[in-house]
Amino acid sequence: MINRDIAKLLYEIADIFEYKEVEWKPRAYRKAARKIGDMREDISGLYSKKGREGLENIPGVGSRIADHIVEYIEAGSVREFEKIRKETPRGASNIIKIRGLGPKKAKKLMDELDIQSIPDLKEAINNQEIRKLEGFGKKTEENLDKAISQYEKSHERMLLPKATDLAEEIISYMEENTTLKKIDYAGSLRRMKETIGDIDILVVASDPEEVMDAFVNFENVDEVESRGKTRSTIILQNGGHIDLRVVPESSYGAALQYFTGSKDHNIELRNLALSKGYKLSEYGLFKEDSKKKLEGKKEDRIYGKLGLSFIPPELRENRGELECAKNTLPSLVELEDIRGDLHVHTSYSDGTDSLNSMIAQADKLGYEYIGITDHSRSRKIAGGLGTDKVKEQWKEIDGLRDDFDIEILKGIEVDILPDGSLDCPDDILEEMDIVVGSIHSGYKSPKKKMTERIITALQNEFLHVLGHPTSRKIGIREAYEVDLDKIFETAAENGKLLEINSQPERLDLNDNLILQAKEYDLKFCISSDSHSSAQLDFMKYGVGQARRGWLTKDDVANTYSLKELKRLID
Repeated sequence: MINRDIAKLLYEIADIFEYKEVEWKPRAYRKAARKIGDMREDISGLYSKKGREGLENIPGVGSRIADHIVEYIEAGSVREFEKIRKETPRGASNIIKIRGLGPKKAKKLMDELDIQSIPDLKEAINNQEIRKLEGFGKKTEENLDKAISQYEKSHERMLLPKATDLAEEIISYMEENTTLKKIDYAGSLRRMKETIGDIDILVVASDPEEVMDAFVNFENVDEVESRGKTRSTIILQNGGHIDLRVVPESSYGAALQYFTGSKDHNIELRNLALSKGYKLSEYGLFKEDSKKKLEGKKEDRIYGKLGLSFIPPELRENRGELECAKNTLPSLVELEDIRGDLHVHTSYSDGTDSLNSMIAQADKLGYEYIGITDHSRSRKIAGGLGTDKVKEQWKEIDGLRDDFDIEILKGIEVDILPDGSLDCPDDILEEMDIVVGSIHSGYKSPKKKMTERIITALQNEFLHVLGHPTSRKIGIREAYEVDLDKIFETAAENGKLLEINSQPERLDLNDNLILQAKEYDLKFCISSDSHSSAQLDFMKYGVGQARRGWLTKDDVANTYSLKELKRLID
């Protein structure tokens, strides 16, 4: 958890430096924060073992930032940062996170309208005060209103990695400090929804009092919202809302089913039970007339007693899964089925890890192949590669082949330009093993123009994959307007793959669009879009969305062997 705390602190200070219009520090601090947040090793343990030298070996962490980290590890705060916070208007770091507000505009609002927080900003919008300022206007005010809604949505609910980390951390803590028979998380997290509200944890234990004592004394508790004999709720310092219940072992399966949800799925399941003369609750499945308990201990047996195949949690959204489960549900794709990652970035463009590190980690994961797809030349802000740099990377890849068992695919994430052409010469694209085409600009283009742009790209013989097909970012940027049915139809006609991007703020395509695209009988690939070796693990979140979209192993191209994959995309 200290890695997350330090990363969060560095991000906050970077925001403040940006507000103060310091030229280079925001980028440097964010780079260090990103790397620390991605680290697998506990940073305080690294410091204990290797001292300051170990910290300075972290990419992006120079001498000054290392000083700050040491101070935080040893004292729990950084004096310089505390001073900077006091010198900066409260709320500045939050306000500049609102899309459309750079540091200059944020400063103008804070100085001229005394806006100190997001609620202040909302009030000024409601009072139509912002449009009166020079350089703003009515349209800016309307855009800010939309941007605040997006920001608030993203902060009401957690992205999957944060929720997963918190749940797993609580579970590990409880297992170490209490005597448990069973413990699992339930709710929308178990269903792998793209964002998570509360985290629900279920426990079977012989001593509930011991469980509750340990739970409410977790080290990062900010508030104990409630404490009972079998249920307690805590709010963590970073805002996580955790609910823990102790249930009887005889009812554990029923409770796990009930608290996993979704609400609509549970209503249909209870109605099915009633139609068969049963009553289903969190305590078990009972005969309605005699109240005799038929099952409660095992979740799969409850579905079985109701004449259904076991329904995986990701499908429990009342989208036809109960009707399908009366026969046989599709065998959903599993993380273990993935044989390679076709979209990763290295330090050649905007990744934080070297080519060698990315390949080594993919090899360690047991992948058969990895596609190295750094950005193309137009993405200057992301260090996009021109022709000479691409050839330099190819040469390094050739030199690394004998060092690894994994097959290294030469690739690129090429920008789809406004006219639909690809941002790379054809003679270079022709030599690529994998070409991912993505939109990185012109998000507000009219629907017809965006549709034509993407269709043109999909008709390009050198393109293999349409990357993050709607370019949405959860809570930050809405999907661009585009005729997705035409896109899916064109992709199918031209044998192109649709990417399911596993970056937690993207998860693009989402589950609903996967279901829509699946009707066109095309193939998908699940990619991590990694920008560090640690992010290769994001693949599990993309697999979760694929499962929510009812995809099987056969639907996902990167479950194929390399030979089969090449046959598919060539």
